[in-house]
Amino acid sequence: MFAIFYFMLIRPQQMQQKKRNQMLASLRKGNHVVTVGGIFGEIVDIKEDALMLKIADNVTIRVTKGAVGSVLGKEPKPAKQGE
Repeated sequence: MFAIFYFMLIRPQQMQQKKRNQMLASLRKGNHVVTVGGIFGEIVDIKEDALMLKIADNVTIRVTKGAVGSVLGKEPKPAKQGE
């Protein structure tokens, strides 16, 4: 019974946390990211526990590394016509 519980709940959660930690460790200047709050920005500086994100011309905000929801890559994807 415990083995089923482990493979159905605990193990997937551990794998998901490991993947997130790897993503946060791989953050680099120039990466485009989306925060968990939905803010899109480009990393311009990285400190031990925080990032500086450029979200518009002359607008930079400081967020914790944990606030990063996903990494979009080096270049943002161009918006499609009509969006």
